[in-house]
Amino acid sequence: MAKILSNSIIMKKILIIGAGYVASALIKYLLDRATQYDWEVWVGDLNEQLAIEKIGNHPRAKSIPFNVKNDEQREQWISQCDVVVSLLPASMHHIPAETCLKFNKHLITASYVSDQLKAFETEATQKGLLFMGEMGLDPGIDHMVIMNLIDEIEAKGGAITSLRSFTGGLIAPESDTNPWKYKFTWAPRNVVHAGQGTAQYKKNGRLKYIPYNRLFQLYDEFEIEGYGKFEAYANRDSLSYMPKYSLENIPTFIRGTLRKKGFCDAWAQLVKLGLTDDSFPIIGSQQLTYNELIGSFLPDIGPTDKDTLIKRIGYFLNLPEDGQIMKKLAWLELFDNRSIDLVDATPAQILQDLLEEKWALQPEDKDLIVMSHLLEYTINDRTEKLTSSLLYEGQHAKDTAMGRLVGVPLAIMTKLLLTNQINLTGIKIPIYPQVYKPALKELEEYGVEFKDAVEPVETLIT
Repeated sequence: MAKILSNSIIMKKILIIGAGYVASALIKYLLDRATQYDWEVWVGDLNEQLAIEKIGNHPRAKSIPFNVKNDEQREQWISQCDVVVSLLPASMHHIPAETCLKFNKHLITASYVSDQLKAFETEATQKGLLFMGEMGLDPGIDHMVIMNLIDEIEAKGGAITSLRSFTGGLIAPESDTNPWKYKFTWAPRNVVHAGQGTAQYKKNGRLKYIPYNRLFQLYDEFEIEGYGKFEAYANRDSLSYMPKYSLENIPTFIRGTLRKKGFCDAWAQLVKLGLTDDSFPIIGSQQLTYNELIGSFLPDIGPTDKDTLIKRIGYFLNLPEDGQIMKKLAWLELFDNRSIDLVDATPAQILQDLLEEKWALQPEDKDLIVMSHLLEYTINDRTEKLTSSLLYEGQHAKDTAMGRLVGVPLAIMTKLLLTNQINLTGIKIPIYPQVYKPALKELEEYGVEFKDAVEPVETLIT
């Protein structure tokens, strides 16, 4: 039997761990309803000033200095709250999760469920606790919309034969001001690490395994009216979601990430050079310049002045020196004689530090979320294709589409849990009607409305 939080007069306390990129919309939603539901919202971050800025002077909010690796501090705050919302990196959620188990507290995250979290399934279930993962945008809204579409198709008697789902956290056309056509709207570390591992999916009845070193060279292209052309590369593991969606036997199943045209080919060169590698430190990196670093990745020994280095890179990558990819690399100042400020950093850390400067959102920049689900199904002896798409723009750098579409689902889930509308336990993701039906309905109030188009087709998607 699920552990249901009481509707007693005792004030409910919500602990949010992390006050970074996507915290604003989550915090605003909860504080806007704090009086109505008698909540107190605690926001903890290593940088307490960030938390202070996010809560303002709200009487039902509290900022706290919070280091998740500090056992005493972690236990002090988790033991006093009713539910924890963790905005930590996915690799760290197991730390507050263990403390939640110790003190019988629920946990909600927007991250993919890690193997470390899955290991808590039995204990969480036995204690009547819910650890809800993947309750953000992607993963999150994508799961909920797809499950709702599956319900509708199957209710009409349709049998699904193909599912392709793609999401991109991008930049709106009016704010698209650099040659990469990309800026950071969410955790930079996750962007730099994107795609690492082997992508696994199913296409036309065959399993596909694409290693990281080739992933960004193998992408699909499609165009969205008014927004231009996009590239889609496969996510790490699509196959594990087939049984979760009860689509184990369909011929095509792909989940992927969107980037604007030209991004993938250029990023593939950063992968080939080794700049996304986070597995080893470059000892003495603080004594190097970027052009010296790039030169160290080349198999030959030669000068690292800018003009010569461009020729060497062009030869190594088999790229024209005046081509678009080389222009993108040069715009990042990778070939320039500028110092690296990080001490003994990995290549990925050095790249991230540079990209955080070059891909920073400007105050008035608007970001863009693009999500598109393409489902084929047979019904009444014919095949139809349903395309369900969302285009959602942010307001500015402090009110982003990414922040809303990650933060608001987390907040809705918190409300559903604290108002006794959820009876799930264990490690879960939002593929259950009791979660996705009310969540999707409420998200419509924020303008999260998908446009659906159905057309007949004669053959499966290729």
